[in-house]
Amino acid sequence: MHIQYFKEYSYKLDRDMEFKVYGHSGRPFIIFPCQNGKFYDFENNGMIDTIADKIESGRAMLFCVSSIDEETWSADGDYHGRIMWHEQWFSYICDEFIPRMYQIHHELSHEDHIGKPILSGASMGGYHAVNFYLRRPDIFGGCLSLSGLFHAGYFFPNYNDETIYYNSPVDYLPHLHPYHPLVEQYRQGEIIICCGQGAWEDEAKEDARILKEQFERLQVDAWVDLWGEDVNHDWPWWLIQFPYFVERLV
Repeated sequence: MHIQYFKEYSYKLDRDMEFKVYGHSGRPFIIFPCQNGKFYDFENNGMIDTIADKIESGRAMLFCVSSIDEETWSADGDYHGRIMWHEQWFSYICDEFIPRMYQIHHELSHEDHIGKPILSGASMGGYHAVNFYLRRPDIFGGCLSLSGLFHAGYFFPNYNDETIYYNSPVDYLPHLHPYHPLVEQYRQGEIIICCGQGAWEDEAKEDARILKEQFERLQVDAWVDLWGEDVNHDWPWWLIQFPYFVERLV
């Protein structure tokens, strides 16, 4: 399997950001780590191995990026400062990393038309995947979220900050009209949201049901899949879920 490590300067964040690329061609996936996780966690926990055949055959190409959750969602106090720093990272991904992703993909694959990347991740990575897609369906082709939480109030209780609101899908999605331009773009993408109904999945399960209701109201074809009561919020189940859904995306 072709694997590359990168450490490159971000002007948006004024620091070096690390990421790893797995594969040489195929549909690009951007992988967000779990809360406070690292870009190498997907590999270290065996997730890359679950779709190794698709990576090696050139059907999928994974870009595992770094987050700054420990400075934003996981930090204490200063709600506005934390969410504005999150917005800087959001801009880094959209404005700096995406062009770089396409450049790397073209250098390796020599393909000119690869389509928009799919966003994915588990837990907080699953939240980022959905939130990025819902905010920027113009540059992303869809999302595959495993055990995500989609309510900013879990990390910013009693907030009244507009920027926090627009990073809380269960808050902003209910206020979109079916004819909103964003909604039409959602209908062109691929949305998969999965979580279990076992240990540590109560909030994720409830948020998933809210999003399912909203997608149905908006007439957006989204696959919201709730697995059984034995399915926990943990890597052993994500190792099963990830290849199951990737098979349907590539």
